[in-house]
Amino acid sequence: MSEPKPPTPTPGDTYKGWLFKWTNYIKGYQRRWFVLSNGLLSYYRTQAEMGHTCRGTINLATANIAVEDSCNFVISNGGAQTYHLKASSEVERQRWITALELAKAKAVRMQAESDDSGDDCSTAPPTAGQGGGCRNSEIQSTLRTMGSKVEDLTTCNDLIVKHGSALQRSLSELEGIRVGGDMGEKIRQVTERATLFRITSNAMINACRDFLGMAQTHSKRWQKALMTERDQRIRLEETLEQLAKQHNHLERAFRGATVLPSSFSNPALGNKGGVSGKGDASDEDDDNEFFDAMEDPAEFITVPADPKYHRSGSNLSGFSSETGIDDQSVNFDELSLASNPESPQSLELEPVRQRRTHIPDKPNYYLNLWSIMKNCIGKELSKIPMPVNFNEPLSMLQRLSEDLEYYELLDKGAKCQSSLEQMCYVAAFTVSSYSTTVHRTGKPFNPLLGETFELDRLRECGYRSLCEQVSHHPPAAAHHAISEKGWTLRQEISLASKFRGKYLSIMPLGSIQCLFDKSDNHYSWKKVTTTVHNIIVGKLWIDQSGEIDVVNHKTGDRCHLKFAPYSYFSRDVPRKVTGVVTDKDGKAHYVLSGTWDEKMELSRVMQSSKGENGTEGKQRTVYQTLKAKEIWRKNPLPEGAENMYFFSTLALTLNEFEEGVAPTDSRRRPDQRLMEDGRWDEANAEKQRLEEKQRTARREREREAVKVACSPEEGAHQDNYQALWFEKLDDPVSGETLHVYKGGYWEAKDQGSWEICPDIF
Repeated sequence: MSEPKPPTPTPGDTYKGWLFKWTNYIKGYQRRWFVLSNGLLSYYRTQAEMGHTCRGTINLATANIAVEDSCNFVISNGGAQTYHLKASSEVERQRWITALELAKAKAVRMQAESDDSGDDCSTAPPTAGQGGGCRNSEIQSTLRTMGSKVEDLTTCNDLIVKHGSALQRSLSELEGIRVGGDMGEKIRQVTERATLFRITSNAMINACRDFLGMAQTHSKRWQKALMTERDQRIRLEETLEQLAKQHNHLERAFRGATVLPSSFSNPALGNKGGVSGKGDASDEDDDNEFFDAMEDPAEFITVPADPKYHRSGSNLSGFSSETGIDDQSVNFDELSLASNPESPQSLELEPVRQRRTHIPDKPNYYLNLWSIMKNCIGKELSKIPMPVNFNEPLSMLQRLSEDLEYYELLDKGAKCQSSLEQMCYVAAFTVSSYSTTVHRTGKPFNPLLGETFELDRLRECGYRSLCEQVSHHPPAAAHHAISEKGWTLRQEISLASKFRGKYLSIMPLGSIQCLFDKSDNHYSWKKVTTTVHNIIVGKLWIDQSGEIDVVNHKTGDRCHLKFAPYSYFSRDVPRKVTGVVTDKDGKAHYVLSGTWDEKMELSRVMQSSKGENGTEGKQRTVYQTLKAKEIWRKNPLPEGAENMYFFSTLALTLNEFEEGVAPTDSRRRPDQRLMEDGRWDEANAEKQRLEEKQRTARREREREAVKVACSPEEGAHQDNYQALWFEKLDDPVSGETLHVYKGGYWEAKDQGSWEICPDIF
C-alpha cells in the first residue's frame, strides 16, 4: 500500500515525512521520520518516537541547503552538524527543498527581527564588573520599547477619536432626515456602539500609560533586586568552585589515584581523532553504542614520607649511588669510565659506523580501506591478505629488535647490588618497549618462515641480537640478545589479533626473559594488549592496556605493573602506568609511576599502611614515599619523523643494508625494500610473489611429511620445519617452554658460510 501523498508546503506549515538519512559506512542510508517546524528540522526513528525521543535537530536559520543529485540533498550548519538525506523521488525531494527554503527564510527573518529588538548585552555575556550595567540597560531598553508601544496606541486612539467624531456627525445628520422608525433605531444603536468603542479605547490607553508610569517608578527597585541576586550568584559560583577543587584534591589523594609530579600535565590526545566522513555524532543505533573503558580504581595511594627519613648523606632517598640517581646525582657510568683503565674510552677503538638518519618520505597514496576490511571482520589478522599501503617498511622481527632501544636500563641493572633496585630497571625497560608504538599505526610485515634479522651493535652499544621466524601458523618469532655488560634477553612472541570493525586488538602470547650473569637473577614477564582504534573512520590511535607481573625467579621479588586503558571520563594522565616492587614476603620497597610514552619515575617506600575502602569496597594500601626520581625518559623523535612513519632514531637504521648478513635477513626482503623506496605498486606485486612462494614451500614440506607419516590424514597437517638458529627447550627456572638460541649464527657470519639458509626471497 502506498503512503499518503504529503501536502504541498506553504509558509508557516509544519511539514512531515519519511526521508533516508546517511548513518555510517556500515549501515549506509536508514529510513527516518523528519519533522519541520518553527525553523527547526528534527528527525526520529519512527513516528511513535515523536513524543519522547528526538534523534537530532538542526536550526535552519544558520544552515546551508545544497542539492547533490536528483534525489539527494545535504543540510549543514557549518560543520557541527551535517545531514546527508535522500528522498524517494525527485518530486519528493523538490517538495522538501521548497519547504526547507521557506522555513529557512522565515527563521532568518524572525532572527533578524529579534536581533534588531535587542541590544549589545545580548551578544556578549556580562563580566563581573559590568553585569549590573548590562541588566540596567536591558531594563531601560524594555521601558523604551513599552513607551514606543504606548505612543503607537496613543496614535491609534487619536485616529479612533477623529474617525469616531466624524462618524457621530454623520450619524447625527442622518437622525435629522425623516426616515422610517426602524432606520432611526438602528442609527441610534450604531451611535451608542461607537461611543462605547471610543470610551474603551481611551480606557486602554490610560491603563497602558499607568503601567508605563509604574514601570518607571519601580525600575530602581527592580535594578537593586537584580544586583542583589547577581552578587549572591557570583558568591555561590565561587564557593562551588572552591568546593570542586577541594573535592578533586581529596579524591585524587584518597580515592586511589597515584599522585604524579606536576610535570605530568594532561596533554591533549593528538591521536584521539575526530570522526570524518558522512556520519554525524547523533545516536543512530542502539547496537552500535560505544562503551568506554571502565576506570579501575587504583590499588594503592602514595603520600610524602615523614621528614625524619630525609637524613643528610643517606641513600634512603633513592637508589644507591652505584645506580647514579640518588640525591647526590652520582653518575655511575661516568665514574666507572673515569676509573676503569679497561673502559672503551681509554682504549684505541676503530671508528664507529655512521648510521643513516633519514629514509624516503612516505608517499601519500589513497586507498579505500573499507573495500578491503569489510570482508575481514572476525578473522585472524595474519590470515588476511593486506596491501603494503597498511604497512611500514619494517618486519615484525625488526619491531622486536626495537625493544632494545633503551638497552642502557639493562646495563644499569647489571651493575646493581640489590635485586630490588635491579627489578626497578627491568620494570622500566619493560615499559620503555612500548614508547615507540604511540604514533606507529602502520602494520609491520609478517616475516616469512625462516626469515631472520640480526642487530649487531657490539661496538657502539655492547650488545648483539638475533631474531628468527620459527613458525608461520601460528606466527611466532624467537629473539635472543646478549650484552658485554652482563645480561641476556630472550623472548618468543606469537601474536593473536582480531579485527572487530571499530578497532583491532593485538594480544601478544609468549614470554620474555632477562638473565643477569653477575647476580644470576632470572626475570620473566609477558606483554600487554595493544588496541588500534578508528580502523574504519577517523584518525588511527593506539592504546596499551593490561597488567604485567615481572618476576625474579631466584629471589621471589615481583613488580606488578598496571597499564591503565584510555577513558574519556578519566581525570588521570593518559597512557598512565603504575607499579609496585615487592620482595618475596610481599613487602613494598619501590613505587613506579609515569606514562608508557614519556617517562617513568620511582619513589622509595618508607612505610605502608592500610587505607580507607575504595568505591568497590577494596581496602587500598597507603605508601609513604620519598621524592620521586626519574628512571627513564623517551628519546625525542628525529626531525621529520611524521613523514618517515614516525620512526625513532634506532628504527631508521634497522632496514639499512649491511654487508655480510644472512641471505634470510629482513634487510634483503625485496617487497619491504621497494616499499621503503616509495615504489608501492611494485612492492605489492613482490609481496604476492613471496607469499605464494612460501605457500608452495609449505605444501612441499607437508608432502614430505605424508611420506614418513603413518597415515595421509596425519601427515597432511604436519609441517616438519625446523628452526635454524633456535631450538625449543623447557626452561627449568621459569617452567616455560620457548625457543632458545642454540648458537652458530655469529660463527657462520664470521666465516661467510650460509649454506644451510633456505632460499625464501
